[in-house]
This record gives sequence, structure tokens and C-alpha cells, in this order.
Amino acid sequence: MRILLSLIVSLFAVVAWGQGEVSLDSCRAMALRNNKQLQRANVDIEVASYQRKEAAAAYLPNIDFQASYMYNQKKISLIAEDALLPVKTFNLASQGYEFAVVTHPVTGEPILNNGQPIPQQVALLPKSAMTYNIHHLMAGAITVTQPIYMGGKIRSMNELTRQAEQLAMSKRDIQAQEIIYEVDAAYWLVVSLEAKQRLARSYVALVEQLQTDVKRMLDQGVATRSTLLNVDVKLNEAQVDLTKVDNGLTLSRMALAQLCGLPVSTPLRLVDENRESIGQTRLRSTDFDISQVWNRRSELQALRLGAEIYDQKARVARSEMLPQIAAFGAYHATNPNTYNGFKNRFGFGFTVGAMVKIPIWHFGGLSNKYKAAQAEAKARRLDIAEAQEKIELQVNQAAFRYQEALKTREKTRANLAVADENLRMAQVGFKEGVSTSDDVMTAQTAWLKARSEDIDAEIDIRLCDTYLSKVLGELH
Repeated sequence: MRILLSLIVSLFAVVAWGQGEVSLDSCRAMALRNNKQLQRANVDIEVASYQRKEAAAAYLPNIDFQASYMYNQKKISLIAEDALLPVKTFNLASQGYEFAVVTHPVTGEPILNNGQPIPQQVALLPKSAMTYNIHHLMAGAITVTQPIYMGGKIRSMNELTRQAEQLAMSKRDIQAQEIIYEVDAAYWLVVSLEAKQRLARSYVALVEQLQTDVKRMLDQGVATRSTLLNVDVKLNEAQVDLTKVDNGLTLSRMALAQLCGLPVSTPLRLVDENRESIGQTRLRSTDFDISQVWNRRSELQALRLGAEIYDQKARVARSEMLPQIAAFGAYHATNPNTYNGFKNRFGFGFTVGAMVKIPIWHFGGLSNKYKAAQAEAKARRLDIAEAQEKIELQVNQAAFRYQEALKTREKTRANLAVADENLRMAQVGFKEGVSTSDDVMTAQTAWLKARSEDIDAEIDIRLCDTYLSKVLGELH
């Protein structure tokens, strides 16, 4: 759903840009789509997702295939040379197998050799019969290993990777909010400078009209050369200020285009810059529930997930101190095989079993690792408490700043009405001859200041509104 909404917003942004004007939402959408840091954050989320799936696969059995080949230079022989082996015969008298011995042909007594009777029958066992060809040894096996109990490690790793994925999402949200705030500031700066450019041109026109009037008065002999020079100086200052505004507007457009991921030379035209006035700003309440703010803030969510991750790391460390049980089975083949004598061909068979690992003593290594992870989790919870205090202060500051911006706007509106009236009276008085050119220039300067402050106050309200939404966790 989030991807679909992003595509829809991006489509509207492209359409608006193609029509020559872009809105604030369009600039936000382009910046979120093209920002390299945000793209990197999305890749981090993808990596965390794969790690979560990897951890989930630990519940399932592992199936492996292994094969090996080895060449031996020599064969093996179980005897050093040919051997004569005695043969047992069945003795009817004793009803058992006994060695037949050689007897003397006259006396019939057994003939002894070194005190031992000589067997009457022997069989020749050649060395080749006990020699085996092991030049080529080949073996292969398909093995299945199924974890049964790993001390809770698999479950903890699954929770850890799931929380790591959520942490990556929270970091992405934090970056997105920063980008939105930067785009808003750049957008309204362009709108502000566009309004000030119109204001500066109007001011230049006012001073030029005064210059024209003073020249006529000088031609009629009712004004001095000094008065005209003062007006010329004021006109030069106004034109320099207009040049500065023009340059600032050009640079601010470039900065906005860069934030939107566009070439800096892109001629962005904004919807709000063509208005005669910036328009009314929505009024919002500054009452808030700090507990709800804590729940919405992505920074606190990231810290909470960090603490939970260290809790899971502590459980993983503890699992190494608990017994671990796994079952395994294998179907294997060997060549040569000795299943039915020694044969130089493949023989097949299977093996099943179970293994148990019980840690006994590791000189405190595992226990200290577990305690270190617990301490890290405790440290993260202290960070959460500190962050909550800072966020509460930040929200109050943002609320006060927003209220101050509203009051400033009220004052600038009142000053603007006074400045307009003073300028009108000064112009009328100058035409009637009861006011001097200095009075008119003073009124013009006050008029310029009042209108400039009014523009700044309106822009400040919008930026304070965006910043308040950001610190309240409402800037999505």
C-alpha cells in the first residue's frame, strides 16, 4: 500500500512538473524518490529482511551433499609374505574341529617341532590374497541435520532479526522526515524570495517615481541638487538590493532542485510563488499528550528496538550456556567398500543418530558475555529515558516558537497597515508641498521593512508548523 501511494504521488509530481509548476507535495515526492541516503536506507531494510528470512530458515533441517576423492600411491597388504595356515579337521571322537598333526610312521607318536606338534594339513595363503587396491578412494553422503533444542538461540535470533528490520525502517522514517523538513524550508525560501523580489521591484519603482518627481521639481527650481543626489543614492541601494534578491532566488531554486534530485539548472516553478500573497496559514492547537508523542517519534522507536535487540543478544549469549540437541541422518556411498568383503565398487548405506552438547565450564567466558549484553540493554533504556526528556523539551520549544510566530504575524500585519498609510500620507504631502523627499524616502523604507517582515512572518509560521509536526511525530 505504501509503495502504491508513493507511485501515485510521484506520478502527480511528474505531471505537475510537466505543466510547468510544482507543488510542495510534488517536491517532497521527488526528494523522497531521488534522495541517495533514503535509497541506501531502503537497501538496508532489504538486507535486514533477508537476514530475518535467514534466521527463520534455522527452524528447518539442513540438507547437505558431500563428496571426496583421494588417490593413494600404494596398495595395502595385511601380511608381509606368503603364509602356510594349518587346517582344522572334524574329530568324530571329540565332536569338534581339531588340528591334525604329523605322526611318526613307526611309533605313531606326534612329531614335534620346537616342542609343538606339526600340523598334518596346511593351506598356502599367498600375500596377494591379503592385498587390497586402494589407489582410488571415493566417498559421498547426503546428510540431513535437524536442530531440536539450541537453548532458545534460534527463537532469539528470529526476534533479533525481526527487530533489526523494524529498526532499519525507523531509521528510514527518520531520514525521510529530515528530507521533508529540508524540502519545506527550501520550498518556502523560494516562495519568500519570489515575494521579496516583487517587493524589491515595487520599491525600486517607488524610488524611481520619486526620482522623476524630484527632477521635475529641480527643473522648476523648487528642489535642490542635493535632494536629487540623495534620491539617486537611495535608488542605487534599492537596485543593489534587488540584484541580491535576484541572485538569492536563483541559488535557492538550484538548492531546491538539488534536494528534489534534479539537475540544479532545472527551471522549477512553484505553485505558491505566483500568488500575490502567500495566503492564510492553518491554525493548529499546541496542546499535546506527551505520551502519544513518545509513541509516534521514530527516534524513540529506534531506541526501544535497540534495547530489545540487546535483550535478544543477551538471550543468544545465554543459549550458549544451555544444552543443545540435534538429530541427523545420512545416506552414504563408498568405493571401495567392505560391506561384503573388499570390493572396488560403490557400496551404499544410511546412518541416523542424535548429538547433544552440554557446556560444563568455560572459565566465565560465556557468563560474562551474557552479563555484558544485559548491561548494554540497560544502557539503551537509560538512553530512552534521556531521549524522552529531550523530546518533551523540544516539543515545548517548538510549541512556543509556533505561538511566537503567530503573534509576530499579527504585529507585522498591524505594522503593514500603518506603513501603507504613512507612505500614502507622505506621497500626498510631498505632492502638496508639505512633506520633503526625506519624509517620502523614510516612509518608503518603513513600507519596505514592514512588507519584508510580513513575508518573513508568514514563511516563519509555515516552517514552525512543519517543525512542530516533525517534533510531534506527525510528519509522514
